[in-house]
Amino acid sequence: MTDNDNDVELEDIKGVGAKTAEKLRESGYEELMSIATMSSGQLGEVADLGDKKAQGIITEARKELDIGFDSAKDRYDDRQEMKRITTGCDAFDDILGGGVETQAITEVYGEYGSAKTQLAHQLSCNVQLPEEEGGLGKGVVYIDTEDTFIPDRIEQMAEANGQDVEEVLDNIHVARAFNSDHQMLLTDQAQEICQNNDIGLIVVDSLTAQFRSDYVGRGELAPRQQKLNKHMTTLLRLANAHNIAVLVTNQVMSNPDQMFGDPTKAIGGHIVAHNSAVRLYLRKSKKDKRIARLVDSPYMPEGEAVFKVADRGIVPEDF
Repeated sequence: MTDNDNDVELEDIKGVGAKTAEKLRESGYEELMSIATMSSGQLGEVADLGDKKAQGIITEARKELDIGFDSAKDRYDDRQEMKRITTGCDAFDDILGGGVETQAITEVYGEYGSAKTQLAHQLSCNVQLPEEEGGLGKGVVYIDTEDTFIPDRIEQMAEANGQDVEEVLDNIHVARAFNSDHQMLLTDQAQEICQNNDIGLIVVDSLTAQFRSDYVGRGELAPRQQKLNKHMTTLLRLANAHNIAVLVTNQVMSNPDQMFGDPTKAIGGHIVAHNSAVRLYLRKSKKDKRIARLVDSPYMPEGEAVFKVADRGIVPEDF
């Protein structure tokens, strides 16, 4: 966030009256950066504006922020603000370059029972640890789309970390999404939570389940992907605007065209893949062991790590 973003009120932007400012604030859009990075269609929908009026406001917000080209050094400096959250397993952290990173979306996909939700719960505890212990000392926004958020599991993991259980639970803002529209609405509401609270992690578990239920058949594929893209764009905007780690879990399907190797592929196609900076594939191994494979990362090579799911949470394989 720039200094201008802190100094300028919404009403100071040319074209934004008191009524429009009120609608934006009610929807959680209080920062210039969040407005400057919206599309005219998105702003028009939120503030009940015509396309031309919305585009004018976006242009003025961009002028205030001086958005445009910057040097690679500026980008480098921004990246130095990036933080990481430990998974609880050194080998797992190593393939990620030190843990799950902020300013990006990390997609975790795998079959049922591969520990996707376990990882989401573990990170919800770990992000609240101090930085010297692998956390950020910050809270969580958790969007639960399949009724898999278990407070008792958080209790187990927090106790194992030596954390105050009630404090950990209080710092997780959780909501159950009942359909894809509700899921997107909750993501919009998360903007206000991030504005008013010190949030370090957003979890969507799972990303695609409601979209698959609401849009069935090949004829519905295009509108489904359009909405999914909009949803992920909002998540990415939050990650960048607030230096937050976003973790989305994803379902899988079998790829019949795969002649050799593992035929499992993630749901959501290129939309999910291109919006996720880091992609992890989890699969079951022997007994309580799981294998995490780094499929895609901007700077880390592909790699694998073995970990275990224990009562205390995610631990090294030799625990």
